[in-house]
Formats: sequence, structure tokens, C-alpha cells
Amino acid sequence: LVQLAESGGNSVQAGGSLRLSCAASGYTYGLYCMGWFRQAPGKEREGVAAISTAGTPTWYADSVKGRFTISRDNAKNMLHLTMNSLKPEVTAMYYCTRSGGSWCSQAAKDYNYWGQGTQVTVSS
Repeated sequence: LVQLAESGGNSVQAGGSLRLSCAASGYTYGLYCMGWFRQAPGKEREGVAAISTAGTPTWYADSVKGRFTISRDNAKNMLHLTMNSLKPEVTAMYYCTRSGGSWCSQAAKDYNYWGQGTQVTVSS
């Protein structure tokens, strides 16, 4: 049974930092692209970052480039998202996702397993 469990969400002030983590289990972690998506109230789910099986290449949404870093530890079946210089507009539920294969995509439809999400709230 594939399971993805996020942690690390919190309420912080603008300019702060957070590190989200995702523990994966139930499959051969290193064979699949992993990603982070987010969904704010009243908005569609959007891709934030993705990382290929070996850790490179990576992809970022334009709005987070230079401030967010996605990483993975294949030995520990872990995925991370380090978020710096946080702004109120990044407030959302953040989801860890697993792609349908080794390839990475920006489209939510190409990710077939999702965690329950972890809430990130940034106040001004």
C-alpha cells in the first residue's frame, strides 16, 4: 500500500522559513518522480516543485524559484521542501505526490498518489 505522509507545516510570519517533509512507503521510492503541489482556499491545486528519481533535474513553479528547494533522500524514502523568504501568498495546503513513473510532470493528473497534506500559513 503506497503511503505518503507529510509533516512540517506551520504558521509563520512573512520572511520566515519552513521545511516540509514527506515519508513515503509501500513502493520502491527511488524509481519514481516526486512532487509537491499546493491548494489555497478557492483556488485550483497547482504544482510547486518536482524532482526526478536521482535528485536532478528539478522543476519549480516560477513563483517559488530561488526561494524553495526540493530534495529527496532515496536511502530514507524521504522528500523535502525547504521554503525560505515566505510570503502570505504561499499560504495553502501542501501535498506530497508520487508520479506515475520515473518522469516528472507539472500536471496534477500525472501524479497518482497523494498525501493528506500539511498546512502552511504565512501572516504579514
